[in-house]
Amino acid sequence: MSERLQPGDTAPAFTLPDADGNEVSLADHQGRKVIVYFYPAALTPGCTKQACDFTDNLDLLASAGYDVIGVSPDKPEKLAKFREKENLKVTLVGDPAKETLEAYGAFGEKKLYGKVVTGVIRSTVVVGEDGKVEHAFYNVKATGHVAKIIKDLGI
Repeated sequence: MSERLQPGDTAPAFTLPDADGNEVSLADHQGRKVIVYFYPAALTPGCTKQACDFTDNLDLLASAGYDVIGVSPDKPEKLAKFREKENLKVTLVGDPAKETLEAYGAFGEKKLYGKVVTGVIRSTVVVGEDGKVEHAFYNVKATGHVAKIIKDLGI
């Protein structure tokens, strides 16, 4: 089980391929606040709802100084299909090795339909301009999560 991040922790650095195969690094966003959200799989109902919610609220979040990066274990080709099919505007990156997922505490044991399984734990980490964790939400629900983040951040 990977260690969960706490406010004040330094956010683990990462560089991962986006839907077009270009590298995206947390360091690219230095000086901006970043919402990094972790989801199990592109093109699934819950993850689609969550990605669409982030896309629908991207302008609001950006005007409040937040960039959004979605991380899943998917390969760039699948992320590109997901982006095209759902007309997503949020930056999606793939972590097939699950190293970033583990570094953020977003991979490990979870309950799925009453059974304990190992997989992606739907999570969101808000990173401040200084690279420190401001908020860390684990085991979040796909539906309504973006609205809750906006409320929690006072946007």
